[in-house]
Amino acid sequence: MTLPIVDISGLKSNHLATCQSVAAGIRQASHEVGFFYIKNHGIPQETIQSVFAQARRFFALPASIKEEVSMSHSQIARGYGPLRTQTLDLTMKPDLNESFYIGLERDDNDPLVREKLPNHGANQWPENLPGWRETMEAYFQTMSELSRTLARGLALSLDLDETYFDRLMDDPMPILRLLRYPPHPIDAPADEIGCGSHTDWGFLTILLQDEAGGLEVRNADGAWIYAEPIADTFVINLGDMMARWTNDYYQSTPHRVINNRSGKERYSVPFFWDINYHSVVECLPTCQSPDNPSKYPPIQAGDHIAAMYRQTYKKPMTL
Repeated sequence: MTLPIVDISGLKSNHLATCQSVAAGIRQASHEVGFFYIKNHGIPQETIQSVFAQARRFFALPASIKEEVSMSHSQIARGYGPLRTQTLDLTMKPDLNESFYIGLERDDNDPLVREKLPNHGANQWPENLPGWRETMEAYFQTMSELSRTLARGLALSLDLDETYFDRLMDDPMPILRLLRYPPHPIDAPADEIGCGSHTDWGFLTILLQDEAGGLEVRNADGAWIYAEPIADTFVINLGDMMARWTNDYYQSTPHRVINNRSGKERYSVPFFWDINYHSVVECLPTCQSPDNPSKYPPIQAGDHIAAMYRQTYKKPMTL
C-alpha cells in the first residue's frame, strides 16, 4: 500500500465540476487512508527551501540561546521545546525531537486574548536572527491560504457547499511547528522513537518533510506504511475533529516518526489548521441518517485542543 497523490490544481478553478473532480479524489483518500500527498499546490520551491534553511539556522543555535525562547516562558505553549519535551504515545518514552511552536500573532487587545483563552496570544521570537520571523510569518500566511483552499475541497467532498467550513474558521487557531529529529540512536531502547504513535487533534495538517524520511502511517491492518518523501508535494492528514464531523467516515489515522533511514538529521514543518476556539464540532448532516446516527456528542474545538496539550506534555501547561 502507498499513500494516494491528489492533484489539487483544479480547486482554483471557477468551474464547480472541476473542483468536484478534485473533491472526489480527496473523498476517496480521506475515507480509505486519512493521509494523502498533494501536488500542484502552487507553493514555490524557493519558499519551501527558505523555511527549511531558517529552521536549520535556529536549531543550530547553542542550547542556551534556544532556551531564551523556551515554551516554559509562554502562557500559551509558544516557542522552543528541547528533546524529550512531549510524549505523544503515553506508552512510550518522551519523543526524541526538538521543536518550535508559532501561532497566530495576537496582542493584548485581541478579544480572545482578553478572554484568556488557551493558545491565543503573542509568539516568542528569537533575537539576532535577521529575516527569521519574516520568513516564518510569510510561510504561516501561505499555509493558512492553502488550508482554506483544502477546507473548501473537503466540504465539496462531503456533499456540502464549498463555503460550509468558512464560518467556523473566520478567527482560527492554527499552529506552525518546526521539528528537528536527530538520527535515531543505534542503542535506543525499543520504547524511544522520534515521535510516538498518535493521531492529530484538529481539522487538518499540512506536512512539509525533507528528504530524510522516517514518517510511518498505520494502515487498517495495523501495519506501518512508509510515507516516502516525494519532491514538490505536501503530506495531508486529517485530525480527530474531521473524524468526529464525518462519523468516522473520514479517518484520523495513527502515525509516527522513526528517523532511522538516512543517518542524518530530519527536519519537518507541520502546519495544523484548527478552527475557531468556540466552534462546535458535531456530526455533519451528510454523514448521519436514521440507520447511521451520530456516534459522538458535540465538543468545543478549543477545549479539545487544550486538553490534548495538557495530556502530552510532561510539565503541566498553563492552558
